[in-house]
Amino acid sequence: LPEYQVKAAYLFNFLKFVEFPEDSFGDPLAPIVIGIVGENPFGYSLPQVVIGKTVQGRDLVIRKYRTGEDLRGAHILFISASEKKRLPQILASLQDASVLTVADMDGFLDEGGMIQFLSENDRVRFAINVNAAGRAKIKISSKLLSLAHVVGEKGK
Repeated sequence: LPEYQVKAAYLFNFLKFVEFPEDSFGDPLAPIVIGIVGENPFGYSLPQVVIGKTVQGRDLVIRKYRTGEDLRGAHILFISASEKKRLPQILASLQDASVLTVADMDGFLDEGGMIQFLSENDRVRFAINVNAAGRAKIKISSKLLSLAHVVGEKGK
């Protein structure tokens, strides 16, 4: 499978293993917003994965954000490599917001990102910064952590 088809499937699956704080949703029927900021590397593979599916009883919506837009409306946000230079501003703008940040650029977790895709022997893997997720009040299930390289303290 092409790399971004695999990553699209992961993005969808991450949502099954994370818990957002109650106040992340305006109401019980509000959808989960999958945001992409910067160039969209997924093409049609992300819509193919999520259209018509629900997670925890919520519909899924894909939203493409432009540079400078308020990104806090997303629940999970893929930050494209095209935004590498702007990464510090993007992450700073999401402080105190419960947005699960995902990227595949090097050093993403060191900058305060939450999930970074890695390529190992041509397979897609991922690492999770549990401290960054904790600060955003996002609970990540131990099932997901068991599949990841975990950065930060395990305890809590």
